[in-house]
Amino acid sequence: MASILSEDVLSTLCEEWQRPTAGHRPRATADTPLRELAHWAAALRPTDIPCRVLKLAASQVLSQAASIRAGLAHPLGRRLVAAFGHPLQPDPRASAAMFAALGSWLNLDDTAYAGHLSNSTVAVPLAYAYARQLDGLSLLTAVVAANECAARITASATLGPLRGQSAVHTHLAGAVAGRLHSDRAPGRVWEDALGLALAMPNWPLMRGFLASDARLFNTFTPVRTAMDACDGAIAGLRGAPDIIEHEDGFLARFATVPLPQAVAKGLGRRWHTDTLSFKVHPGGPGIDAAIDCAAEIHRILGPIRPEDVADIVVEASLYTLFAGQRASSYICGPGSPLGALVLDVPYPVATTLLTGEFGVDDFSSPLLDDPARWNLARRIRLEHDTAMTRELFASDAPFGEAVREAGPLATPWLRSFGGDELVELVGTLGGDAPDFTGSTKATGARVVVRMKDGRTVTRSRLIPIGAAGPDTRVNHAEMMRQKFLSVGGPQRVADTAAGLHRMRPRAVRRWIEAAFLG
Repeated sequence: MASILSEDVLSTLCEEWQRPTAGHRPRATADTPLRELAHWAAALRPTDIPCRVLKLAASQVLSQAASIRAGLAHPLGRRLVAAFGHPLQPDPRASAAMFAALGSWLNLDDTAYAGHLSNSTVAVPLAYAYARQLDGLSLLTAVVAANECAARITASATLGPLRGQSAVHTHLAGAVAGRLHSDRAPGRVWEDALGLALAMPNWPLMRGFLASDARLFNTFTPVRTAMDACDGAIAGLRGAPDIIEHEDGFLARFATVPLPQAVAKGLGRRWHTDTLSFKVHPGGPGIDAAIDCAAEIHRILGPIRPEDVADIVVEASLYTLFAGQRASSYICGPGSPLGALVLDVPYPVATTLLTGEFGVDDFSSPLLDDPARWNLARRIRLEHDTAMTRELFASDAPFGEAVREAGPLATPWLRSFGGDELVELVGTLGGDAPDFTGSTKATGARVVVRMKDGRTVTRSRLIPIGAAGPDTRVNHAEMMRQKFLSVGGPQRVADTAAGLHRMRPRAVRRWIEAAFLG
């Protein structure tokens, strides 16, 4: 496969990777999905990874660094640091948990098919690259290995009761893989660590998730669990290699429609990293396209006064409406809990219509206290657009690929999510593609603003800025550069992220310090 480096440069940078080791040779046969995935990931080397995938991983690292910086700057992030310390601390296990926590709860983290990956798949390799003094290519390879493990295990339970950030089992797999690849552990240790981590997976309660600050622990806790599983496996504790598919195992509890075949499907050919969607706005599912549309309308109308607005409608898919409805009962103005606020649609749309943009600072005082924003937010109503729901399920993430994989078996899950209407709307999806190079995430929205003077402005977008699709595949490096700069990140860090694969260990360490201390 193509590499972003010439063969002579690769041989210089990856000399140690190329040496045969006990853990490098995958087993000839694998009798469980977890075992096959574990030994493949343990053996993964930079030269196995296509150029485009390594480039996506470099943008993913910069993007998550921006999310972590945003978390550090927020008042709740400062309280987390007061409790558990700055992420750059001597113990990489504690560092990994803090990187994970700070980058997650503002919903500025990147997603893929399947899961909110970066909170573990970038956070843990960052902590271990810093502690173990890894070079840049080793860091990126650990990120890709973690992406592939976390995304596949999450995909196997996508048609289940937990989704999005509530599917925190993603980070058990992502954290184990991110650490063990950084430590170059043999496949048998991976197998045991994953088996141990998935033996007691976390299950968040939505009341705490939406009504309190417990959301700050949604990745912190599973990453700490994963670090314990790694320590145990390294010491010789054994995990169950059939923990995923066994009748008393993970999928039996976490999946309505289990997809164990997704765990090892197309290893080395179907790169789930290709499905990455990069977050450019804080906030949860489906909000991004609505903010994009509101920003376009602001450029047309300029700052508007709430009293001049007759009506605002946001049309979106069933997924956006579902998340918004779960949060709506918790929204009560400036005092709303952040766990619910990041899922709310009216507040970010109103803010963007008034100011032209929406960022992390809009989730805290004094901006959050602006009465004009809440006055305008009360005029916004959400409506279901059936065409957008159809397009959502036709794309790979967050559900479409899982529904295609399940075929007719997906019907009970579809019915539980959206009733018979959704079953009929989705219909029969086509077969899966041989790879994810053309992946999309169509979480679209349409915003209609009707003014009292008779003017009406409408804007729509099917794929949000930064989400998986043709534009993101071409422009992700520059998009993430701008994201990092927008949260006050040093320009020298943003400008050098695309060259992470060429950095020696000392340069990587300096880059990480500049990203979070600069």
